[in-house]
Amino acid sequence: MTNKIKILWADDEIDLLKPHIIFLEQKGYDVTTVKSGNETLEELEKQIFDIVFLDENMPGLTGLETIMQIKQKFASIPIVMITKSEEEHIMEDAIGANIKDYLIKPVNPNQILHCLKKHTENKRIVTEKSTSDYQQQFRNISLKLMGKMDYEEWINMYRELTFWEMELQNNDDQDIKQILASQKEEANNLFCKFIMQNYVDWLNGKAEKKPLMSHTILKERVFPEINQGNSIFLILIDNLRYDQWKTIQPVISEYFRIEHDEIYYSILPTVTQFARNSLFAGLLPSEIEKKYPQYWINENEKGNKNDFEHALLDEYLSRFGINIKHSYSKILNADFAKKINNNLHQSIHTPLNVVIYNFVDMLSHAHTDVDIVRELANDEASYRSVTLSWFEHSPLLEMLKFLAEKKAKVFITTDHGAIRIFNPIKVVGDKETSTSLRYKVGKSLDFSSKEIFAISNPQEIYLPKLNVSSKYIFATGNNFFAYPNNYNYYVNFYRNTFQHGGISMEEMLIPFATLTAK
Repeated sequence: MTNKIKILWADDEIDLLKPHIIFLEQKGYDVTTVKSGNETLEELEKQIFDIVFLDENMPGLTGLETIMQIKQKFASIPIVMITKSEEEHIMEDAIGANIKDYLIKPVNPNQILHCLKKHTENKRIVTEKSTSDYQQQFRNISLKLMGKMDYEEWINMYRELTFWEMELQNNDDQDIKQILASQKEEANNLFCKFIMQNYVDWLNGKAEKKPLMSHTILKERVFPEINQGNSIFLILIDNLRYDQWKTIQPVISEYFRIEHDEIYYSILPTVTQFARNSLFAGLLPSEIEKKYPQYWINENEKGNKNDFEHALLDEYLSRFGINIKHSYSKILNADFAKKINNNLHQSIHTPLNVVIYNFVDMLSHAHTDVDIVRELANDEASYRSVTLSWFEHSPLLEMLKFLAEKKAKVFITTDHGAIRIFNPIKVVGDKETSTSLRYKVGKSLDFSSKEIFAISNPQEIYLPKLNVSSKYIFATGNNFFAYPNNYNYYVNFYRNTFQHGGISMEEMLIPFATLTAK
């Protein structure tokens, strides 16, 4: 042990613990001993310790009284209480004082050693273990990427890469993080080729098997649960990546069992206007335009392109002969969220309730425009962290707690995800070309890059055809489109921001979770 871990051990019978102290010193620990609570506080004033072992029953200040004073002056030091007493109230008081551990005498040296490693070396051990585990899996992942994978195997691949990304996020080994990032980038490039080869066949019925997608997910997962005696809440968190879902899942698991934790495929473009309308209509975009022209606004037309989701859902339910009372709420701010929560006691009797939460999408857009948000969420790990912080203090969590109490059936999903973009691709278009960074639609698109999925006939993938010569192009991987005019400013402004609309695992492979109250 290069830097010795320093232990302060307080016990009025410390002489009887001499064998334990010798054992720890032989293991490389530096142990200072005292016999009372007052001596403990005096020693803490003199030098810095990594951990304190504290006897509960000492003359003068009791162990609990000493803990409270340590917490006031030296809040960051982990404290382990050691006591002869097994009385429940003492244990509860100690745990309530936010100690790290609680041991009952007689303790053996290995117990102490285990406790020390858990509370002073935990990060190092976890880092070394996670690094070693990923190194062992690196080859297996690489071999999978060399083979031909179907849509289910790509889902499993994304799950695995997301697991390692989150497992290593607090790892201090920057080299292993870079190896994972490179492997994920390779996977994304291969995933994009997979989509370019299969997407058209999925939509045109030419594939033997096709995944659950935006326009089929409600029919396959939600509609069968209607009229089963439960009140159903479908909560759609706009622009929620799978890794963000896995970040908030442990909080939700305190109140719900995760019955199913699925991933489905967003349609292209991976933006709200297309993917969410498709989800609530049960139709692809050009089918919506044809069947319900009053509910579809094209790229080149003015108006809010997501004002008709409720109407599209009404039509969808009607087409399937589902005649039930249902509600639809779109939450854009905290005040409206609180209003919805205040009325939950009424909604709980409605067979189907749809709730849209726009926070994550607003975070993504704010990340582009607001400097402080760019600093708070400047990479995937911090993006997840900001999402978790919001969720833990959000009206949405309060809603879920209420729904768990009432035993409601809950589905949590999204319409698309987002990817952090880095590499600009020059595109030239006329003034009618759409402004999105990850996809373009226009009639005079000019580009030279091969890292683009180009669709000359929009109807081939069921997208509206704005005019005779209009085409769609989609950015792949972490690329984004930039115009030659004012190129450097444009690129510097948008690089390292989270965007959506194109093809990547982060945008297309999105969560759908089924929750059952505990």
